[in-house]
Amino acid sequence: MVEILSVDNMRKSDAATIRGGVAGKELMYRAGKVIYESVEWKPPVGIVCGVGNNAGDGYVLARMLSDIGVECTLILLEDRFSEDGRFYFERCLERAAGISGETSVSGKDNPEGLGGEKSIAVKHLEEFESFTEFKTLVDCIFGTGFKGDVRGKARDAIDMINASGAYVVAVDINSGLNGDSGMCGKSETEGPSPAKDSSGMNPGCVVSDLTVSIGSYKPGHFLNMAKDVIKEKINADIGIEPVLKPYYLIGEDDLRPFFRERPNLSNKGTYGYVAIVGGSKKYSGALRLAAMANSAMRSGAGVVKVGLPNSLYHDLLPLILESTLFPLSDDDGELVFNEEEIKQLISNVKTVTFGMGIGVSPETSKCLEYLLKNYQGTLVVDADGLTVLSKMDRDILRRAKCKTVLTPHIKEFERLTGLKKDEILNSPVEGAETYALDTGAVVLLKGPSTVVTDGVRTYIVDAGCAGMATAGSGDVLSGILSAVCAYLPGSQADLTFAVAAGAFINGKAGELAQQKTNSVSMIASDTVGCIPEVISALMES
Repeated sequence: MVEILSVDNMRKSDAATIRGGVAGKELMYRAGKVIYESVEWKPPVGIVCGVGNNAGDGYVLARMLSDIGVECTLILLEDRFSEDGRFYFERCLERAAGISGETSVSGKDNPEGLGGEKSIAVKHLEEFESFTEFKTLVDCIFGTGFKGDVRGKARDAIDMINASGAYVVAVDINSGLNGDSGMCGKSETEGPSPAKDSSGMNPGCVVSDLTVSIGSYKPGHFLNMAKDVIKEKINADIGIEPVLKPYYLIGEDDLRPFFRERPNLSNKGTYGYVAIVGGSKKYSGALRLAAMANSAMRSGAGVVKVGLPNSLYHDLLPLILESTLFPLSDDDGELVFNEEEIKQLISNVKTVTFGMGIGVSPETSKCLEYLLKNYQGTLVVDADGLTVLSKMDRDILRRAKCKTVLTPHIKEFERLTGLKKDEILNSPVEGAETYALDTGAVVLLKGPSTVVTDGVRTYIVDAGCAGMATAGSGDVLSGILSAVCAYLPGSQADLTFAVAAGAFINGKAGELAQQKTNSVSMIASDTVGCIPEVISALMES
């Protein structure tokens, strides 16, 4: 499983590696080397350098490019350097041309074995009106330690990179993109900017064709704005071991051991009875429940029992054939809590998924409260269920008899936690971990990439696409979770992993659906139709 390190964890791990005997210059050399090896370089190359160690990686890269005769220009924002960065910058000066119109000595050997005859041009940002002369641009302005807003020369350089039309390589992380949150700071001035992403919006950070992460991936490579500004990313291991608990990136190889051909000597009970409780006339309940039931069945549930207001029974009946309908008492299409009915519905059920389109009436609250206090399986709460839960005291979660899985989007997480939207966006992992630890719930925080955590172990799921921003996508996810949480925890995976697995299946099915349609026309049922393809791929050895 791929490790993801927070910015603080990366900083401390880097320092520990140096204390352990690996010189900072050596780590910088390794970083420059892996960048050099990761790209098919098309000259002329411009390397835009800030003032820290990120710039030092660029100086190493420049020397290596000059070794193979690639035309290369260092573009400096300031004449300031980190200690290790200065060492490699001086190696560049040994074959540099273009400083104040002067040419320095070139071709001198150095302890790293860098040699060659191609000179390196060294210029300052002020010498450029644009970067359109370069076919390849390398972003070495900021590292993962960047926080706040981009101002001054850095902002000018970012705008010029994005407007260049060149192939852009970002070193470690795109300058202006926060390494923990995947959010960009605000520009110091309002109004239009030449920096545009593919949608024509001003992202406030470098938009890269390739980002080469150094050491380990950071959360900011996946969360929030990351997918919109990073076209492709790879990680380069340079020998830094984490000193604090990492997060984990879940992928196909992690899931394959749990998705095998099912034995003939099994039955529907082997793979779990699940119950889906939701729906009302007011919220297109029949269609939403159908999407959930079908996604649960396609995801491997043995039996799906759909608990719905009695008034919706005939509407839903033609939409699902394989699930069992369980009508519940209602009043004009709204659920009415009946303890005996709920008790019968959840009998022998491994997973209950509750809340989609069910409304937020006092009767809904009674039903959810009953489940939290009495049910002993896994309870997935989504949509209206989360709104109702946000009005309850947190103690009801802390004392719940069942295992709880909460699946909020940002607005729902605002209501649950009392945090503001910006606070969540700027610290999504920390916010999810804190709430999970406090309540004992597994939290699945939705976004362009998904955070899944119980507060102790945290997964980031880098699956999903823009086409999933459509009504019903959350219902499909909940249906998948109801199935996967019923059978995966019984096959050597814990609940948090099972939730992450469900999020991965949902995201990959969405990606396939978008490939077959497009990001504008795609609807939630397209995702349901692609679930079997995703699971088939996981079952391949």
